[in-house]
Amino acid sequence: MKIAVRYYTKTGNTKRLAEAVADAVGAVALPLTSPVDEPVDVLFLGNSYYAFSIDPEVRNFIRTLDRDMVGKIVNFGTAAMLNSTLKKVKAEAAKVGIPVDDREFHCRGEFKGVHKGRPDKEDMEKAAEFALKIMEG
Repeated sequence: MKIAVRYYTKTGNTKRLAEAVADAVGAVALPLTSPVDEPVDVLFLGNSYYAFSIDPEVRNFIRTLDRDMVGKIVNFGTAAMLNSTLKKVKAEAAKVGIPVDDREFHCRGEFKGVHKGRPDKEDMEKAAEFALKIMEG
């Protein structure tokens, strides 16, 4: 099974999760500036809420994806205040015809002193476990 891991982060929180996910599935975590240029069965996509939505860079990245190159997207991310970006990612992926798994991983992320130290070691371990469960089916 071919796997790719891409992420968008402003604080480094989602990058840390992306690296835990990538290590668990034997992939490399790359920023959104690295296109998916070969077919993958699963694209783990890390992101967060910024100003109550996904960042325009995440939206634009999804719009550049080729449905013949990506089997499905699996969402993961961090946020200080809001929760899941799953609905927003699903809406964007639907526009390009790529399915998004209903399962996702989300945890708190530190922002301006709120949720200090998050994601922490336990969050990273849970992200890795989540990724392995996705790989099991």
